[in-house]
Amino acid sequence: MRIVIAPDKFKGSLSAPEVCSFLERGLQRGTGGNLDIVQIPVADGGEGTLDAAVGSGFTRRTATVAGPTGQPVQADFAVRGQEAVIEMATASGLALVPSVRSGARPDSTSAATASSLGTGQLIRAALDAGCRRIMLGVGGSANTDGGAGLLQGLGARLLDNRNNELPPGGAALANLHSIDFTHFEPRLVDTRFVLASDVDNPLLGAQGAAAVFGPQKGATPQDVGMLDAALARFVEVLAREIGFRAVKAAEAPGAGAAGGVGYAAIAALAATRRPGIDVVLEFTDLAERLAGADLVITGEGSLDEQSLLGKTPMGVARAAAAQGIPVIAVCGRTTLEHSQAAAAGFEGVYALTELETDVNRCISEAGELLEQLGTQISKRLAAGRPAGAASTKEDLRV
Repeated sequence: MRIVIAPDKFKGSLSAPEVCSFLERGLQRGTGGNLDIVQIPVADGGEGTLDAAVGSGFTRRTATVAGPTGQPVQADFAVRGQEAVIEMATASGLALVPSVRSGARPDSTSAATASSLGTGQLIRAALDAGCRRIMLGVGGSANTDGGAGLLQGLGARLLDNRNNELPPGGAALANLHSIDFTHFEPRLVDTRFVLASDVDNPLLGAQGAAAVFGPQKGATPQDVGMLDAALARFVEVLAREIGFRAVKAAEAPGAGAAGGVGYAAIAALAATRRPGIDVVLEFTDLAERLAGADLVITGEGSLDEQSLLGKTPMGVARAAAAQGIPVIAVCGRTTLEHSQAAAAGFEGVYALTELETDVNRCISEAGELLEQLGTQISKRLAAGRPAGAASTKEDLRV
């Protein structure tokens, strides 16, 4: 029997490759190692996208770049031929802010000064590696700078009215007077960008980057107003430099993604925005690798109503359905009713909470529990019982 395992991460517990590994171990144990299993870690364009790329044949590379508060960080990206996959959070992620790393909440200072500079530097590293098609996965960012830092990382100079270069961060854009593109990276002319994002917010206003996402990064209500006005100034000045497309890009769906990095990508890099899951399933060649499979297993940490809005399990389920392959889901927990899961295309949903009711233990012992879950699923298969049958605590008892 050929089984394809194509899950997302279990956030806070296991990466997607780890989910694959533990699940395969359990599946093989239940059948004496007689299964033909293919592991395809996937993601929805955010955290875990880099792992999905490496699991699909890309080579992991590392570059030293500026973190969101200026400190140097080692950021990974992935290369396959002339293609590159960049996960923005590895260079400019909120988790890299020193206070957040020490367990504190992000604060007003980091919200105003965090920069996407490292993401621009990471793009430059991909160009140095010979890449001319770059997928930019955004999400988990610390900055609200409209992608101004990204442009700086690619050679642009952001200047005040005295021709001094601005300090990093969104707040400084209030003093922006001009942008010097003299030394902007020339290789960008021959490079195609894909912005992998499910966020459809514009850059400015009540649904914009500062108002919707700023508070998650430590912005106070006063900060939100200040940052939104600074981003509006950025649009005004950028439009003087590159034309009306800078104004139009601010209104484009996805411009507000990653603190406005979506805006810079659309306006200055001519990026095409696509749903993250579609991009990932394409570069992992999921459809081709499903051929001949008897069963597909997907999943993520929490399978809930948000999962139905285009998250990883839904993308995998659609790909499996297109080839008539049954698909089941594994997860840490689920809030879906059986009818919702069935309507989404899942023949069964198996949650770790069916084995262990203590959610904290489900998180800390996710690998062991997932292995047990895999064993139970394979025993059902070996017994001729449909793997997609509705799970119960009796079925899954170890």
